[in-house]
Amino acid sequence: MTTSTISPGRGARRGSGAVTGRLPWVLVVPALLGMAFLVLPLAGLLVRAPWSTLAVRLAEPQVLEALRLSLVTATVATAGCLLLGVPLAWLLARVDFPGRRVVRALVTVPLVLPPVVGGVALLLVFGRRGLIGQWLDATFGVTLPFTSAGVVVAEAFVAMPFLVISVEGALRAADQRFEEAAATLGASRWTIFRRVTLPLIAPGVVAGAVLCWARALGEFGATITFAGNFPGQTQTMPLAVYLALETEPEAAIVLSLVLLAVSVVILASLRDRWVNSP
Repeated sequence: MTTSTISPGRGARRGSGAVTGRLPWVLVVPALLGMAFLVLPLAGLLVRAPWSTLAVRLAEPQVLEALRLSLVTATVATAGCLLLGVPLAWLLARVDFPGRRVVRALVTVPLVLPPVVGGVALLLVFGRRGLIGQWLDATFGVTLPFTSAGVVVAEAFVAMPFLVISVEGALRAADQRFEEAAATLGASRWTIFRRVTLPLIAPGVVAGAVLCWARALGEFGATITFAGNFPGQTQTMPLAVYLALETEPEAAIVLSLVLLAVSVVILASLRDRWVNSP
């Protein structure tokens, strides 16, 4: 009597292929609905765009002014976030101090805080009668609310957590043996940070800065609350979209297309880090 043997590996492979090959429609259907829910509004924006007059509308003075102000303020806000956020991320990643978890939670609060609430908080601190604003006004004659500088402050407030989280993650993933080797060779802490640490975490810093810039470019709630909506002074592109939607919907669509294009470029540039990462 002969007995036939089946290779466990072959059976396991065949069974695994059969399982992965079947489509669980109970998951596929809601997945397709979710994809449609996210993609259809963007498709509607493209379908309803005034393509024939797009170039003319993009050349309108108010559109160019809003675009210029948005690019300048988002870039300045990102520079400020880099100056303050990278050291803050290093502190959270490398220094063990009491209350570090509380500090990390407070740093990331703007991620979940409604932007309008953030604008109110900024007014209470940097307004003319705010905790710091009244001192700035009385001592230096500096007034932040309803100015272009106020736009930068509002954008930096909501965008900095993106940079801090990205850089902190890069610092935690970096191999510290290179820093230890530099320390044994007599390098100072500042030299180690500048010549060893920063090159190691450069991809994380770049990714965080790009996300920070994109978030600053699209900021609306904190900006309109803290800086107002004055054309040529505080009216960024999201605010211009809101205003144009009430008076000239086609102009709002054009501005929205610009912001959509920027978002797509940002995601495409970071695809290797955020999409293909395991």
